[in-house]
Amino acid sequence: MLDKLVVIEDKYNALTSALSTQEVLSNPLEMQRLSKEQADLELVVSKIRDYKKLLQEIDEAEELLKSSDHELKELAQGELDNLKNRKPILENELKILLLPKDPRDEKNVILEIRAGTGGEEAALFAAALFRMYSKYAESRRWRVEVIDINPTGLGGIKEVVATISGKGAYSRLKYESGVHRVQRVPVTEASGRIHTSAATVAVLPEAEEVDIKIDEKDLRIDTFCSSGPGGQGVNTTYSAVRITHIPTGIVVQCQDERSQIKNRDKAMKVLRSRLLEIETERQEKERAQDRKSQVGTGDRSERIRTYNYPQNRVTDHRIGLTLHKLEHVLEGNLDEFIDALITHYQTERLKDI
Repeated sequence: MLDKLVVIEDKYNALTSALSTQEVLSNPLEMQRLSKEQADLELVVSKIRDYKKLLQEIDEAEELLKSSDHELKELAQGELDNLKNRKPILENELKILLLPKDPRDEKNVILEIRAGTGGEEAALFAAALFRMYSKYAESRRWRVEVIDINPTGLGGIKEVVATISGKGAYSRLKYESGVHRVQRVPVTEASGRIHTSAATVAVLPEAEEVDIKIDEKDLRIDTFCSSGPGGQGVNTTYSAVRITHIPTGIVVQCQDERSQIKNRDKAMKVLRSRLLEIETERQEKERAQDRKSQVGTGDRSERIRTYNYPQNRVTDHRIGLTLHKLEHVLEGNLDEFIDALITHYQTERLKDI
């Protein structure tokens, strides 16, 4: 590992030197490219320097143990024990930083939430989940933009598709895909019985045109009048767009904008992202046909989390983490779960390596 660390630090130092040359300073595009490359290495280089300093301090403490001064040797031994306890922790942090990056981590997100079993209660839960993710996005200064929404009369949502844009959106939300289950007493339940219902969440990395090519002849594009709130434009212009990808049968639609062109662009974003997900899953299956599937793969058919109202409890079944602060979580305070999930998956990847 030390050889790899030296290579990374040398590369960082070379980038730092290059950024001060006249050739780079006079080329804004090259300056931007090298600055990003250097910024990507900053955290790992800082940790490398901490590690090198620790190794040096261990050497110094071991040298002091050779002293004939008994008191000094005692102090050195205490210091050495402390340093050696820190060493595996720092090494583990370095290994995690050296794990290959998921190239999709910096992408924006296409978020899809659909009410599952449970009728209106499931639709109300889907609405609560969308509000939770919107609040979480707001806390991280990400932008949420609705592409398509199918509300119910009682304030629920049968289905919503939205984009979440901002730094690291996919890297933090990608573990949210799966079945979310709610247990509570519905307001319409006279006998006070607890009902269980569910909603599915899909988190897709937003695909660019360069990520996935779509042949126009594979598309059927229909336009129709928008429905729902929107003023005079509703039901008078064919601004809403429905796109069918004929080879896969995927259908996406958008009626959020008054402009047909804008609705088409948004619908194409969703279609590209769904097709990219299909292609990514196919490639991953090919690479890992013989590998045991890991716990919590993020598959949408998998029950990942339960929100239990009577017990004020939220449990993530993949990592066995339970928090007794349901309202706090539903207000968008998801970092405790997300940080624990990131740590879990990083540990699993280290085991594979």
